[in-house]
Amino acid sequence: MPGTGYLVERILQAIVCILGISVIVFAITHLIGDPVNLLLPPEASASDREAFRVSMGLDRSALERYGLFLVNALRGDLGQSYRFHMPVLEVVLDRFPATLELAVLATVFAVLLGAGSGMLSAVRPGSAWDRMVEFVALSGMAAPTFWVGIILIWLFAVEWQLFPTSGRSGPLSLVLPATTLGLYSAAVISRMTRSTLLDALGEDFVRTAVLKGTPQRAILFVHCLKFVLPALVTIVSLQFVLLLAGAVITESVFSWPGVGRLLVQSASGGDYPLVQGITLLLSVAFVLIQLLADLLQFALDPRLRSDT
Repeated sequence: MPGTGYLVERILQAIVCILGISVIVFAITHLIGDPVNLLLPPEASASDREAFRVSMGLDRSALERYGLFLVNALRGDLGQSYRFHMPVLEVVLDRFPATLELAVLATVFAVLLGAGSGMLSAVRPGSAWDRMVEFVALSGMAAPTFWVGIILIWLFAVEWQLFPTSGRSGPLSLVLPATTLGLYSAAVISRMTRSTLLDALGEDFVRTAVLKGTPQRAILFVHCLKFVLPALVTIVSLQFVLLLAGAVITESVFSWPGVGRLLVQSASGGDYPLVQGITLLLSVAFVLIQLLADLLQFALDPRLRSDT
């Protein structure tokens, strides 16, 4: 079956990548410090410290702890949160809808703004509009997320009082954090759309369509879309995962009760199982979504299928 080798290769790469991520996550979280010193009061006795260490499995070797961590993770058991005294997966799933809601809205905003502005720039290369979009896109890519968030809060929440300053209290509370989170991705998508569409407009099939008198709208949305769509799918999927991970800063700025803010709180509080669980789940999501995007691009782009 055509493409079977490509499919198997990508799945094997994803498995190896996930295993590598699990090693890195485990190693980093255990290099931060001793959770016993972070979680027990200074006046705790040596026997109490040792009992706590044994109860948490910290008396075992690093290799034993990693093996147990990996086996349990494959069964969906990411351990118990030191802070919440609940299963890590349960704590993460409780916060994940807020992060997913924010990331999805930010992605929609980024695609609409980025693809729309990039398309308009491509059909008017060198125009004042094209130069303006290029300047705004570069500025959006360079501006720090926390700075953008603070500026938006100051303008739209403090000065004009149009939106809430923080929290998750309704649809309006989504506007500022989603805009903050999506601006960088919108800039990336805009530049990619412009570049890919300019390449498509220079292809022979477009010149033929122009000579036949095909309307510009049909050329863009029928002929060029097939050329642009595979690249757009790849970049949007990548940006979506980056938005999930990048929500750490945005959620902290806007006090958004999602996984990103939970990760910061867990790291500062020494809740290693929760830090491990969140990092591992986000990393696995990144790998799986990228795998799905690659397979979707393979299905959409006949040039890839012809090479296999």
